[in-house]
Amino acid sequence: MATTKHPTQLGKYRITEVLGEGAMGVVYKGFDPDIQRTVALKTIRTNLDADDDSPGAPASRFRNEAQAAGRLGHPGIVAVYDFGRTEQVAFIAMEFVEGRSLASYLSAKVRFTDTDIPGIMSQLLDALAHAHDKGVWHRDVKPANIIMTTGGRLKVADFGIARIESQSLTQTHYMVGTPSHMAPEQFLGKPMDRRVDIYGAGVVLYQLLTGRAPFAGTTEALMYKVVNELPEPPSMVEGADRPGWFDAIIARALAKRAEERFASAEEFKQALIDGVGRSIDDSSWERTLLMAPPRPARPPLSPPTFAPPSTGTASAGTPVPSHWDKAQLTQAEQSLARYVGPLASVLVRRAARDCHDLNELYNRLAEQVTDPRARDAFLGQASLVTGGSVKTAGGTSGAAPGSRGSAGSAGSGTAIGGPLNDAVMEKAVPLLAQHVGPIAKVLVKRAASGTDSRAVFFNRLAEAVSDAAAREKLLKELGRLG
Repeated sequence: MATTKHPTQLGKYRITEVLGEGAMGVVYKGFDPDIQRTVALKTIRTNLDADDDSPGAPASRFRNEAQAAGRLGHPGIVAVYDFGRTEQVAFIAMEFVEGRSLASYLSAKVRFTDTDIPGIMSQLLDALAHAHDKGVWHRDVKPANIIMTTGGRLKVADFGIARIESQSLTQTHYMVGTPSHMAPEQFLGKPMDRRVDIYGAGVVLYQLLTGRAPFAGTTEALMYKVVNELPEPPSMVEGADRPGWFDAIIARALAKRAEERFASAEEFKQALIDGVGRSIDDSSWERTLLMAPPRPARPPLSPPTFAPPSTGTASAGTPVPSHWDKAQLTQAEQSLARYVGPLASVLVRRAARDCHDLNELYNRLAEQVTDPRARDAFLGQASLVTGGSVKTAGGTSGAAPGSRGSAGSAGSGTAIGGPLNDAVMEKAVPLLAQHVGPIAKVLVKRAASGTDSRAVFFNRLAEAVSDAAAREKLLKELGRLG
């Protein structure tokens, strides 16, 4: 079967890169020659559900997105510039945004601080207030549709199921949305208004506070819980450790009856200001991320992932700890940013608070790189910075899509370093064989492929041992190899 050929041009826009591809269409990076700017071109095949005009149909949602977002002009909303058609596809030309979704931060278990959260919510609520003033209700407010740009600002995206007042692009009573973020009236098919977005924003706030949605389960279970049950207050969620004043805000934002919620996004924001006790600084992430080095290009559809910060409560604007040389931390940020993006600046400063030497710092930072291949590269760089001695990453888990998985390394960390040679490889075989048997020889050869760093080599071997205690024992033994 012949591979799909991508166009070199859509309307006046020159195609420069494929950003993503799915069953319904392709998202391209393009260039507008008239205004000399980069754009994102979201496409959908013109024959896809051409005769289906229901609200949930892809073609209907696509047209709705162009018309709804086209009404809006706000720095917190992804701008739509143009709509066009060819014989094969319809396309929307929109603002090209460098960044990462809030969902990717949450799925990586990043803990947002009590200082971060009001600022993030302030930006979201400002964007929703603008949309509501223009008569547009998003109806699918969720972390996946909230982008944190590389400059630290937030942008709301995907108005595909938005409701536009006085128009019938989507039916008011049609049950459409993401179940975990839908308001009771969306499940029940009752009349709805902008307060469905207040509810969705409340769910986002709950996730920022606790790391999870207020309700979980199948669609049927979610429907019952959303309509009939009260969420656990954030201050009572195990491990959340949040101030109690957030509870009343969550209770009101997630009220079952729309009239009991905040009447507007502005009122929701004011409640947060009252809770903080002062005006909200929504730029702390922006200031921090602007200091991070530019993010390098990466393959499409393979966003890097990162593990939870090892330290918990410092503000995103944490200053350089006094016991560190600023140049050392800057170098660490530049190394880490290649794998976790602009969040590197935040992670380095938080880790540096509790670390007192380079070995310990790089050990802590390696925990943030969950893709084992990326962690290999980071450890190799770290061993050069620390003069050939760096500790293995501790306790990481999970991997980026398409990666070979990660068992993680010893939590306590083992001093390892120096070049990899045949003697080390030979001595590693019987040590690994105690845990995996005769296949150890094959695994050692594979782990040594493409690297001359002991840090990388030992880290790869550790992935073959699933038991944490056995893995720690192996790494200690490997660390003693001469």
